[in-house]
Amino acid sequence: MGDLGEESSFGEIRELSPFLDEKKRVDLRHLDICSVDPPGCTDIDDALHCRDLANGNYEVTDVTHFIRPSTAIDKEAALRATTVYLVDKRIDMVPDLLSSNLCSLRGNEERFAFSCIWEITRDANIVNTKFHKSIIRSRQAMTYEEAQLKIDDSSQEDELSKSLRSLNSLAKILKRRRIDNGQVALVLASPEIRFQVDSETHDPIEVESKKLRDTNSMVEEFMLLANISVAKKILEEFPECALLRRHPTPPVSNFEPIIKAGKKLGFDININSGKELAESLDAAVRPDNPYFNTMLRILATRCMLQAVYFASGMMQKDEYAHYGLACPIYTHFTSPIRRYADVMVHRLLAVCIGADATFPDLLDKRKSQALSHNLNYRNRMAQYAGRASVALHTHLFFRGRIQDEQGYVLYVRKNALQILIPKYGFEGTLYVSPRKGEKLQVKFIYNEENQSQRCGDVVFHTFDPVTVQLSLDRSNLQHERVVLQLVKPHIPNFSVPSLDASISAPTKDSAKRKELKDEPMEQDSAPTMARHNTKPQRLVIINVKGEPNILPMNNLSAMPGIEPGTLSSLGHISNFT
Repeated sequence: MGDLGEESSFGEIRELSPFLDEKKRVDLRHLDICSVDPPGCTDIDDALHCRDLANGNYEVTDVTHFIRPSTAIDKEAALRATTVYLVDKRIDMVPDLLSSNLCSLRGNEERFAFSCIWEITRDANIVNTKFHKSIIRSRQAMTYEEAQLKIDDSSQEDELSKSLRSLNSLAKILKRRRIDNGQVALVLASPEIRFQVDSETHDPIEVESKKLRDTNSMVEEFMLLANISVAKKILEEFPECALLRRHPTPPVSNFEPIIKAGKKLGFDININSGKELAESLDAAVRPDNPYFNTMLRILATRCMLQAVYFASGMMQKDEYAHYGLACPIYTHFTSPIRRYADVMVHRLLAVCIGADATFPDLLDKRKSQALSHNLNYRNRMAQYAGRASVALHTHLFFRGRIQDEQGYVLYVRKNALQILIPKYGFEGTLYVSPRKGEKLQVKFIYNEENQSQRCGDVVFHTFDPVTVQLSLDRSNLQHERVVLQLVKPHIPNFSVPSLDASISAPTKDSAKRKELKDEPMEQDSAPTMARHNTKPQRLVIINVKGEPNILPMNNLSAMPGIEPGTLSSLGHISNFT
């Protein structure tokens, strides 16, 4: 997808002066509202506020004020359906003028918003919920880290800090309550990876796992609460044409891998309900393997089906439920800059509260269902594109590098071991049977019953620790692939000698990278394409806006455009909210 045409975009936007309906909006500019997002985020589409009058606000940018139905921008946005986030750029759903400027809730700038306001007790019980179009002025656009520092620094007693602390306290109660009710989505493993990218060459020079803070969870909690609140409202008003999001209950057969893996190590994984599954995962802890619980949750993630959009009138009510969130109804409202589903939901909600007029297509359940099919398709394609981008930059990162890394066996296959590399959040394939044109001097014996591979006295089971050597096979430039070779446990005529785990092989390419890393980095002067463009660039690959995403269980090596054995970012395996 290319960039939207600037000329037509500006023309349509000029026709809709941002101040035409200011008098019809609730003025919230006096409130100390703020946004909390990843570093360098420019498409800021939600903000929060809490004050001691028992009122909590959640503001979402009013994209639909600028994108009217059936205009050229609207048709193109509906076709694109979602913003696509790659490592070094993003492909916007709407023009950059909207996504990074007029609709972005930037600090100290007045913006039109769609507000969800709760009257809520200190025990996080909702007394009242209302929605209205508003005008706000965010006091500050903060990163998760900056917001966390404000919360943790008790010496800061300004209104913004007090608001964040109140929001954080309420979020913890809401999260605990959801988990008690059986919600499993946010406690499944979905590690996020960052590439540190050279601002001139765009080559990845470092990879690191993202640290999650309380503020990540805080934003997630109120995002979920807003989505659920809006879903109830639009379904109440439009029972036949509300655009909702469902997550089907996975079939029992999907859970067989995790049940077998847990049982082998003495843990019973109960799948009778989401709550029992969550409790089983919480109880599955091994002191001798601190990463065991995370791996078990990764397996649980793979058991899930994909969440999909649908028109309420095209499904039975008992099919509306969202398994991962353990709620009977759900939709997407909080990210209209990057998801067209949210644009449609905004239009429905605006009609509900009398803030806008309806139009025929909005109330046509069959057209809404057809639109949902495109949204679901485009969402999957965006996930695939993101994974392919990660795979490409993984290849670039490992060019000229040979590294030994600690890993764990995640799956035991008939011809290979699927290895998780916690340091990078990567997953790769270690082949234990000869591939085409290869010969092995050793023989591995696969036991399907207990899911193991044996070679002599060495036996590999799921969750076993290993040390592997990572390198890039460039023998075929059309099909470069990251190769995993076993270092430990040592198997004669199969394992490779160990390297210093902290030092890459001293090749010409790696020496060049070290020079790049040691030099001061300059700001990229290219047009705004990347989501993260600070110095040095640190690009968040997955879980944009902090939302948990889960795709169904699949064979990563079969992903379009990625060769078997290619490393994949684990966080890219999901999209169930």
